[in-house]
Amino acid sequence: MNAHELTLTPPPLALYVHLPWCVRKCPYCDFNSHGLRGEAPYDDYIDALIRDLEHDLPLVWGRVVHSVFFGGGTPSLFSPDRIDRFLQQASARLTFAPGAEITLETNPGTVEHGPFAGYRAAGVNRLSFGVQSFDDGCLQRLGRIHSSGDAERAVRSAQDAGYDNINLDLMYALPQQTLAMAEHDVERAIALQPTHLSHYQLTLEPNTLFAAKPPQGIPDDDLSWDMQERCQSLMADAGFAQYEVSAYAQPGRQCAHNINYWTFGDYLGIGAGAHGKLTLGADQRILRRWKTKHPDAWLRDAGTAAAIGGDEDILPARRPFDFMLNALRLNSGFEIQLYERRTGLRYGSIQKTLEAAEKRGLIDISNARAVPTELGRKFVNDLISMFL
Repeated sequence: MNAHELTLTPPPLALYVHLPWCVRKCPYCDFNSHGLRGEAPYDDYIDALIRDLEHDLPLVWGRVVHSVFFGGGTPSLFSPDRIDRFLQQASARLTFAPGAEITLETNPGTVEHGPFAGYRAAGVNRLSFGVQSFDDGCLQRLGRIHSSGDAERAVRSAQDAGYDNINLDLMYALPQQTLAMAEHDVERAIALQPTHLSHYQLTLEPNTLFAAKPPQGIPDDDLSWDMQERCQSLMADAGFAQYEVSAYAQPGRQCAHNINYWTFGDYLGIGAGAHGKLTLGADQRILRRWKTKHPDAWLRDAGTAAAIGGDEDILPARRPFDFMLNALRLNSGFEIQLYERRTGLRYGSIQKTLEAAEKRGLIDISNARAVPTELGRKFVNDLISMFL
């Protein structure tokens, strides 16, 4: 242990569960998702998730799970009874914190009236709807399978089933979108009274159809910035406080699972292509592990070492960047003590870089806390890259 290193203590633990299928792959999506070709092996996949979890259990013995997140793909393709079976099996093998946040991502085009009560009975207490836009033309250009009416009906159906913790995903800077259209999307989202909004700019990610064939009419940087600022203002006026670059919440309704990611917490990742990050106190290591990406290969090997796509130690030299990659996206920044606890490194390992960022007006350091300034939030990628 060198002069910069401290003792590592495991942070809070989350569970990420990847459900890889969707009805149709969207042209902008670079996630590990696979369009359906006939009926997916849903029951076999749940069985494989349980085997995958059991294989990784020795990495998290005795630790408490504070949140669960079913991501995809489209997790709502899995029926409530299958989600229930997984959660029952997982809670028999892991200790879940009382009131643990359990989120299910859902596509408004894959839910019929009724199943939300089943998800709620299974233990899912938070829903995240991939709405993206309330403009039917924009939805068609994005390759979405739902309409604006489908989205509104799905959200109201969830509320009728008793859900009071709901996120809506929205995108802006969409092909042929005007400032007024972006504002209208946010206004319609607010009218549905969710507790959380995620508001992302469309980006052309490598290895997507949009990257290969960019759509016509994508707003330029100036218009995109106007959209972001105007929509932020509308959300703030409606009581949604921005707490991360793309995340806005009503008081007390921030996403606990994502905050754990952003503050360099631990998460166990199971399912095809799932990523995890775990602090191993006995070995004084921080391990990243990811699973085999293709569902067929992962299904075949789940529960064995062959399903592990890779393991990588996050060495001390890289921990400052890995920590900052997410922590500097938070409006509230981070406490210096938190950095030390989560990375096992002393403040001196980042002090010079933080002071250089402060001189450039990108960050404010006071009361043992580092907080991005308005300029720093605007140029957050430049700020993060200083720690490379």
